[in-house]
Amino acid sequence: MADLRSEFIGIKSPNPFWLASAPPTDKEYNVRRAFEAGWGGVVWKTLGSEGPPVVNVNGPRYGAIYGADRRLLGLNNIELITDRPLEVNLREIKSVKRDYPDRALIVSLMVPCDEESWKAILKRVEDTEADGVELNFGCPHGMAERGMGSAVGQVPEYIEMVTRWVKQHSRMPCIVKLTPNISDIRGPARAAKAGGADAVSLINTINSITSVDLDDFAPEPTIDGKGTHGGYCGPAVKPIALNMVAEIARDAETAGLPISGIGGVTTWRDAAEFMTLGAGNVQVCTAAMTYGFKVVQEMISGLSEYMDRKGFTNTSELVGRAVPNVTDWQYLNLNYVTKAEIVQDDCIKCGRCFAACEDTSHQAITMSDDRTFTVKDEECVACNLCVEVCPVDCIEMKQMAKGSVDPRTGETVGDYANWTTHPNNPSATAAE
Repeated sequence: MADLRSEFIGIKSPNPFWLASAPPTDKEYNVRRAFEAGWGGVVWKTLGSEGPPVVNVNGPRYGAIYGADRRLLGLNNIELITDRPLEVNLREIKSVKRDYPDRALIVSLMVPCDEESWKAILKRVEDTEADGVELNFGCPHGMAERGMGSAVGQVPEYIEMVTRWVKQHSRMPCIVKLTPNISDIRGPARAAKAGGADAVSLINTINSITSVDLDDFAPEPTIDGKGTHGGYCGPAVKPIALNMVAEIARDAETAGLPISGIGGVTTWRDAAEFMTLGAGNVQVCTAAMTYGFKVVQEMISGLSEYMDRKGFTNTSELVGRAVPNVTDWQYLNLNYVTKAEIVQDDCIKCGRCFAACEDTSHQAITMSDDRTFTVKDEECVACNLCVEVCPVDCIEMKQMAKGSVDPRTGETVGDYANWTTHPNNPSATAAE
């Protein structure tokens, strides 16, 4: 069996699946249940400094986006950081860590942007013997209006400054949690590294309004006739998260910076994808809130079986394997030519490929009187749309052999007429 034991910035856990800082990690009862279910670690829900209490709404806190089968695709929340007393949280953290020494326990923090506030809370967190801290520079609602959360995460200079304070006043490993609500994720990641961060985690939630009540004319969730923007998470944000993780992993200035991947991890496959793009472990929230803590058991067994099939013995062998294959569009090979091919024995004659191609693509699929669908190679540009809309997976993209003639362009495959001078060709660009 593959060894799923994980060591992330010196923090050991029995597997790479951690619960993210969120409602599921808000109290001792939840975290104990999570550890009993098999989670390798948790990031305790964000703590704030003592002072004016945090007060959450007492009405609905979540909005949702559903698929056609009512499967939850995206979750919007307007909940703030923990509204439980700091002293209670710290006492519970210490109790849990004492009873589960083999599990990772990270404490998420968000306090006002001044050095003394950070210094004060770090000392108290150290006394719990937690394994590390995560700096919440990502929350896009509620706390941002108070000069914290994403208000800090959107300013690289603030990220570097606060990270330096944390490293100066604490012995604990420091993870910086980044906001996706920014045009280029590399800037904040570089700032975190410059400040001495041991790792970054991403993505935090995306600023969003998921829906509007068309009777009350207010965003949902609605509180006494009013609504607000919240943080969007769940399976729908995974593509955005994967891209941002990959951008950091392949950036020359942040290459080698450990990454904890967050954003729509629901299955073992999601976790493996994050890891191949450079994440050393993953954090999960929405899947646990949707299916309960035991969802981790499927993640553990699925990742273990996959690693066995691939011959991997340790998760470290998976981390970053896809990064060299992430490139910019200009470096894609125009000599690689494919064509769609319909497997007739598997086709159910629904016609979705025909409708999609005829109306919105390149009119490369024909339909006979008996509803047999075939591909016209001379029109097919290999866009892949037919593959994506087919409900039974009966369409394949077949690579044309080098030396054959592309019936659409008349070019010899592997000898694209303009490739040697085309701006897509990096060697041609360099020569110019």
